[in-house]
Amino acid sequence: MKHFWTMSALAAFTLAAGAQPLERSHARAGSYEVPIEVAKPAGAGPHPPLLYIHAKRGFEDEDRAHMRELAAQGFLVLAPNWQAGNMIERWPDRHYPESEADVEAGLTALLGRSDVCKGPVGIVALSRGPYFAIRLAAQRPRDIAAIVSYYGHFQNPNAPEPQQLFSVAPEVRTITAPVLMLIGDADYELRRMVNGRTFYALWERGVAVELQMYPMARRAFDFRHDATPEEKTATRHARARARDWLGLHMKLGADGRCQG
Repeated sequence: MKHFWTMSALAAFTLAAGAQPLERSHARAGSYEVPIEVAKPAGAGPHPPLLYIHAKRGFEDEDRAHMRELAAQGFLVLAPNWQAGNMIERWPDRHYPESEADVEAGLTALLGRSDVCKGPVGIVALSRGPYFAIRLAAQRPRDIAAIVSYYGHFQNPNAPEPQQLFSVAPEVRTITAPVLMLIGDADYELRRMVNGRTFYALWERGVAVELQMYPMARRAFDFRHDATPEEKTATRHARARARDWLGLHMKLGADGRCQG
């Protein structure tokens, strides 16, 4: 697969963007407002739009650092805090369907910006985030160009145990957005199994999908404070794979910018 940016250029951009503060505002979701944060690339727009969906652990500085990396690659990245709007505490023990409106409000806000390219957006989502992503891709297929999943959840978290063990979310059988799945082979067995079943279900339907399994990498390998050398390498590889996947399926030019 073609690389759209050299790693040396990426490192230079990341260093330059490291201290850049994120733009903070709100998006309207029905009768309340959802906090959003935006990481903007250097230079004049319009920029390729990217929706970032955080995990159930909460929206934290590790997410902001990841967003800055993506902005350094040329993407304008918008992240809705889907827990804050409904006052959902970190590490919820279930899925709250009302939080899906918060993520969709972020998508709508991103599409409405004047500094992004017109057309469908890319999604980078972590853990619980990919479940939101496939729900959006099923409901608004024309607005989603591609999905990058980090150790993603591809089953309704509220589904009964047999469904968790032996099936995937119904959206997996309807979406058409290309999906890149990134997960460690030391992640939890159930999560690896559901990722595997999702890969086969998408591939059988002809949906563009790739599953990248990282040897000796655990859950959250890309931001662990106790990351091993192998996990640090996996993180660099995952960032490059994600960049190329988005560039390909968002139809970006060799310079990472929108075409046309």
